[in-house]
Amino acid sequence: MSGQLPQKPPLAVALEYDHETTPRVTAIGQGDIAEKMQDLARHHGVPLVENPQLAAALSKLPLDQEIPEQLYRAVAEVLSYILRTSGKLGAAK
Repeated sequence: MSGQLPQKPPLAVALEYDHETTPRVTAIGQGDIAEKMQDLARHHGVPLVENPQLAAALSKLPLDQEIPEQLYRAVAEVLSYILRTSGKLGAAK
């Protein structure tokens, strides 16, 4: 036995945000589905942010549900990072 914990399968959560309403969960995938979601996002130029804790919390929500208030700050930080790094919101730090 190597003493290593088994690795969790990848988890991916897609959010939709139109700047008018609260972000909502539009897709959730684990394992091969998560990897396919990430590949498709990369192929289409959709930014990816790795945040396992946030992904785990969001993955518990039903599809098309707006994110709950207790996740606003964490999701806002992700969205802010994406907007900054894409040049749509000031400069990246």
